[in-house]
Amino acid sequence: MHIELVIAKLITVGLGLLITYQAYRGYRVHGSEPMIYVAIGFLFISVGSVIEGVLFDVLGLSIFVAGTIQTSIVAVGMLIVLYSLYGRMSQPADGGDYS
Repeated sequence: MHIELVIAKLITVGLGLLITYQAYRGYRVHGSEPMIYVAIGFLFISVGSVIEGVLFDVLGLSIFVAGTIQTSIVAVGMLIVLYSLYGRMSQPADGGDYS
């Protein structure tokens, strides 16, 4: 395995986890329901960004199967983020319309 690729993957996962943490903080501090979905979505995307190599190198799956699993995980993460943008969320406690 190339060290440059490992470093790039670690940076990608680190950035994804930082976004996940910040979105979760936004949810906890402001009670913003969409932010929890952003956090979950980016967690899936972050894991998906490195899972192909793990499945291929460590578990010995074919590159096709590993790529299919990776793409599916990333797609689920993107769907969750998309839901945070367009999904039906509960109304704020003050009844305000933030759309």
